[in-house]
Amino acid sequence: MKPGILFAFLLACCQLVFAAGTLETSLQHRGQLFRVTHDGKTSYLYGTIHVGRDGFYPLDAVASRALLDSTALVIELDIREDKQFQVALARHGRYPEGDSIQNHLTPATLDKTVQALARAGIALSTVQQYKPWLIANLLVGAEMEKNGYQRSQAVEFALLAAAQKQDKTVRELESADYQLSLFDALDAQQQEQYLLENLADLADGDSLKKSQALVEAWNAADRTGIQAAWHNATSGDSISAGFMNRVLLGKRNPEMAANIERIMQQDQVAFVGVGLLHLVGDDGLPQLLKRRGYQVEQLY
Repeated sequence: MKPGILFAFLLACCQLVFAAGTLETSLQHRGQLFRVTHDGKTSYLYGTIHVGRDGFYPLDAVASRALLDSTALVIELDIREDKQFQVALARHGRYPEGDSIQNHLTPATLDKTVQALARAGIALSTVQQYKPWLIANLLVGAEMEKNGYQRSQAVEFALLAAAQKQDKTVRELESADYQLSLFDALDAQQQEQYLLENLADLADGDSLKKSQALVEAWNAADRTGIQAAWHNATSGDSISAGFMNRVLLGKRNPEMAANIERIMQQDQVAFVGVGLLHLVGDDGLPQLLKRRGYQVEQLY
């Protein structure tokens, strides 16, 4: 069983039926698309979401043309590579044999966790080796799937299907080991608090509302809605917001910008697809690339 991770890591290895490369002039814009230029070279930066549903594809004509004109697709992770993900999951998301989450949570937190797992149809025995952060993300993913948002319809699958049809090179900005190590860096107390915060959001419906708000903003290319979703995810004094702000975005964005710069210094036109929230704010990728001397134009 794989984790579902709010806004960032809803990963699965499934097949997606997608009309790759098809240009549909009547389709609405979705997400955000930027053109990045420097020294006569051009690449594209596209904001993705890691879940989807019927009606999201194919992508609009502008994004489809940008991908078609690119020589390489660059994404955070090649989510088809299940073996590396499972190795990283075992290293960072599971306790060793003989240990279990029952040994790492207070009785009150464990009781809430068991109840939440039961509501999701998951037996504790099947996930008792999972660390608290992983169980939290798994429950968030299960809630999304229950409400019609499928990991198998993530934007990355659509991009990968198109890249395969167009015989494009696929590159990764990061690795599964790196991504999952970020969560594993939370100490035991932080992990329990992260789990508790997510359990509370699931119980009162806030988790679904936040996720739906982001998905709907992406689906309408709604700049105001996207900005609001980013603000909601990064504001406040919770462990979850702090982790999103300092680590999932604050640490990774500069690293991604440096990797994109290295790619653009090569003779390739890259279509870079990253989680939508990486594109937002003063320290989002568009602004970081501008500070590095790149011309960045928002196409929508």
